[in-house]
Amino acid sequence: MSQLKERYETEIAPQLQEQFSFKNPYQIPRLEKIVLNMGLGEAIQNMKILDTAVEELKAIAGQKPVITRAKKSIAAFKLREGMPIGCMVTLRRKQMWDFLNKLVNIALPRVRDFRGISGKAFDGNGNYSLGIKEHIIFPEIDYDKIDKIKGLNVSIVTTAKTDEEGKALLKLLGMPFKN
Repeated sequence: MSQLKERYETEIAPQLQEQFSFKNPYQIPRLEKIVLNMGLGEAIQNMKILDTAVEELKAIAGQKPVITRAKKSIAAFKLREGMPIGCMVTLRRKQMWDFLNKLVNIALPRVRDFRGISGKAFDGNGNYSLGIKEHIIFPEIDYDKIDKIKGLNVSIVTTAKTDEEGKALLKLLGMPFKN
């Protein structure tokens, strides 16, 4: 079992139950999944970017990503319906806990001039989204072998009903919020 999951079950869940006075243990907020997404608009001209992005996301996540395709055609962007324009991966269970541990303890502290992440990126239902400008903050990515620095979106989906509960959960899991 992941150290972070073990800490959640022994320390964090009872603390949340006491803080929000939940009567039922199933009301306690928990992580459901983490979705990593790389949108690559440049893949329209250069398909090799998509191949390298899939390999890099596979290294970061620890499982194979799926290629996302355009839902509709946009003539201004020379985009046709069904063209590959990105990749994404959904992490659950052990991979989810391992990735969150790596994100909080290794990757985020490697961001240049890091002062914490915004506490305002919640969606109203306790889910949090985070944009990473440079995917090279992850230790699996070899800086010398990348052709282009890519961005990455991380969506953390929780069972929390409110943003306050979701923020409390993520804060106790070690997310470095600045506000």
